[in-house]
Amino acid sequence: MITSQTLRQESEQPRKCFVVGPIGDPHAAHGSPEREAYEHHLGIFEQVIAPACEKYGITAVRADGIAHAGDINEQICRHVVESHLVVADVSSGNPNVMYELGLRHITGKPTIHIGEAGQLPFDIASIRTIRYQRTRSHLAGARKEIESALEVGLRDGFELLTPARVLRGLQSGDGPASVSEIGDGANREDEDSPGLLDDFAVIEDGLDDMTADMEAITKTIETIGSLTEQSGAEMLDLSEANVPMNARLAAVARYAETISAPAGELNTVAAAFAERMVTMDSGVRAALGLIEMTPPDERGEGTEEFLEQLMSLDEAAQESLAQICSFGTSAGEMARMSRYLRKPVKEISAAVQQLTSAITRMGEWAAKARALAHSSAT
Repeated sequence: MITSQTLRQESEQPRKCFVVGPIGDPHAAHGSPEREAYEHHLGIFEQVIAPACEKYGITAVRADGIAHAGDINEQICRHVVESHLVVADVSSGNPNVMYELGLRHITGKPTIHIGEAGQLPFDIASIRTIRYQRTRSHLAGARKEIESALEVGLRDGFELLTPARVLRGLQSGDGPASVSEIGDGANREDEDSPGLLDDFAVIEDGLDDMTADMEAITKTIETIGSLTEQSGAEMLDLSEANVPMNARLAAVARYAETISAPAGELNTVAAAFAERMVTMDSGVRAALGLIEMTPPDERGEGTEEFLEQLMSLDEAAQESLAQICSFGTSAGEMARMSRYLRKPVKEISAAVQQLTSAITRMGEWAAKARALAHSSAT
């Protein structure tokens, strides 16, 4: 068994544990949610995480405990990537925490998850998480569980989490990371080991699927647009012929029927696109973060293609969104003409809402990709 004494003897530098989790606001008013969050998570750090790490000679630090001056966001990313160990409090699925956790998962380095019972995000529910409740006995139990996880990991090696297995192309039966790998940061690479963009193959496959979704969305928009033009021409003819209102209403009903199927399909594909975006977001942001931290001359040939794919996908998405928003506005005006149009217009409006949210995230990817591409060029 590795004791705290032997652990200290193994390296002149103390082992580091970076604690990822919500911070709260220490300057907020007493009794405010922000102040309560600060006090709660500081308590978890001081009563649970730090003592458990200290038992094995590991120094734990939170983001607000980083002493060096500089860009705090860059410092956090470096701590997430370079620390020997990360303990992540995933309670409530804080977006910043999930992003940092995604960045950590790609490294494949040891990570321990903890979280308040009943507050765990569903999308990482399959990953073993030490759960705690806000009582003294439960916090003591959580501390002991972390100590146990550290003892086993330091003795036998920390197993890679599923995300790291996928990104590194590992099979579930591959062996865990060794203690020696943990000691040197698990960053020893040989010439045949996968590079940065090899690790992102899964992400690229997801981007290909999103590109296919975007193409389907564009095609469906074109179909609806063509049907709308035909209906507009028919309505103009009926108006010029001064036909009875019943005849015009029948034409509107026919138009509503023809666009119902493509409107439903548009909403379905938009929903799939938005769901894929949620799944991909943390991974892509983590990928961009790692690329940013890699010197331009060491990024590899695939990096440029990866960044270009993000930018191209965003351009296509922005164009499609402009088209669907324009059509959605005119369709909304038409919906006031007849109840027949309300259902397809509702489908289109839902698609617009889902795409707007998803494409906003994609725009953030593309902006980062452009900045990285520019840094490589210069």
